[in-house]
Amino acid sequence: MFEYTGNGVAITLFGLEVRWYGVLIVTGMLLAVLLSSREVKRKGMPEDIVYDLSLWVLPLGVIGARLWYVLFEPQRFSSLWDVINLRSGGLAIQGGVMVGLLVSWIYLHRRNISFLRVADCIIPFLPLAQAIGRWGNFFNNEAYGYAANIPWAVLIDGKPHHPTFFYESAGDFLLFLFLWYFLRKRTKVDGQTTSLYFVFYGILRFIVEGFRTDSLYFGALRVAQLLAIGGMLLGLLGYVVLSKKGEKSLNADKGKHPER
Repeated sequence: MFEYTGNGVAITLFGLEVRWYGVLIVTGMLLAVLLSSREVKRKGMPEDIVYDLSLWVLPLGVIGARLWYVLFEPQRFSSLWDVINLRSGGLAIQGGVMVGLLVSWIYLHRRNISFLRVADCIIPFLPLAQAIGRWGNFFNNEAYGYAANIPWAVLIDGKPHHPTFFYESAGDFLLFLFLWYFLRKRTKVDGQTTSLYFVFYGILRFIVEGFRTDSLYFGALRVAQLLAIGGMLLGLLGYVVLSKKGEKSLNADKGKHPER
């Protein structure tokens, strides 16, 4: 069992508390940007695409994640300051992903750059950033699961609980490794890697969310699980359609240039 009994503060600079939650989220974001830029360069595109895109996606994605959380948990916030004060937690990653995808599509479309090609270069590193950021939940003593007397439990107020933040962090890291491998070794058409992210992250989130005690609800339904199902179906459909499109293109090329 493991437990964090501190106050969540990493360092204090000029009287301002810098919390582990923010440090880990920013670390994950910056690492994802760095690795994505290298992947874009490997694909023959200028790496500054990722840097320019991140100036829009990162801040707007954080805003989207916060607003999505506030939308389904309004009772936690009594003032505008409570809404904009992110240091105590309260970000819904699915809201951030949705906003990030929309902003990316608009930005890349206006620059006449393939959205799917760039997305494939970025998406493997999204679960890596998520894996790092989830440990911010540990330092905030949040995002834990039901009470469970298990050896790997996290202690909250002296009682053992499922460490759901750890379940998702571990799953996200494995997903990162798989997607990076798939992008490098298995992908045949743009968009396949992105589609698989939605399929497998949807499965992971649906399972983990079932253990959590702090889920956002729409009526009696867990919002994250509804979005996870939607993501799985959308990702599966996208993968099938794109794969068939790639096979048709490959067959067409063989028809134009038959083997002799």
